[in-house]
Amino acid sequence: MNGRLKVLGIVLTIFGLAFMAGGAYAFIRTQDGAKSLQAFSAAQGVKLTYNDQGQLTDRGEVAGAQAIMSLLTNDWGFKVDASELNPNDPLVNTASEYMYQMATIAHHTLDSTQTVVLDKDVTAADGTVYKAGTYEFNVDGRYWAQFNRANPIEAAAREQAWTGTAHALIAELGVGSVTASTLQMGLGLAGLFAALGLTLIVAGVGLVWATRPETEKVRALRQAPVPA
Repeated sequence: MNGRLKVLGIVLTIFGLAFMAGGAYAFIRTQDGAKSLQAFSAAQGVKLTYNDQGQLTDRGEVAGAQAIMSLLTNDWGFKVDASELNPNDPLVNTASEYMYQMATIAHHTLDSTQTVVLDKDVTAADGTVYKAGTYEFNVDGRYWAQFNRANPIEAAAREQAWTGTAHALIAELGVGSVTASTLQMGLGLAGLFAALGLTLIVAGVGLVWATRPETEKVRALRQAPVPA
């Protein structure tokens, strides 16, 4: 029985070392990814703005930043990590910062008013005639798919509000947010592998120690100093 337990202890120790190696590899690769994301963020140079009290601002106003945060947390349901919003490090390089910047672009697009000019009268498919002229169209929270394209004014306003640049920036920021979150998960997995490996090593070494030959245990007890 002792022999089998000793073999099991050795096997557990080997598995533990393998998990420790896997954790180390995952940590190294995660750090490489984090360095790359940091370099990419630094190259872009996009920074959030804060006031003297360390509060987020948008165009100099705290209320604007609060409206953006409401869109991000309430409408989109994103859980912001307050520790990732650091006034001393305003560079956009964390998941929460990327998502906040994405919400900033979306907020200003959703809250915009577009000036649409019809050069000539336009007759819609339903027979409605839209006279030539200048129209002020309030986007009023409409996303790309929520405009009525049968209405020539709305169709033009959609193109003006949701430009290719807006779509591209949101997509780019989304990639940054996902990358940052993935790196966090990778770091967590590295820690999990290391902890599991350490547990297996301790269990394996413990089994090997516990199954030593009885004579060695007796000899160790005899050599132990006797208290005065």
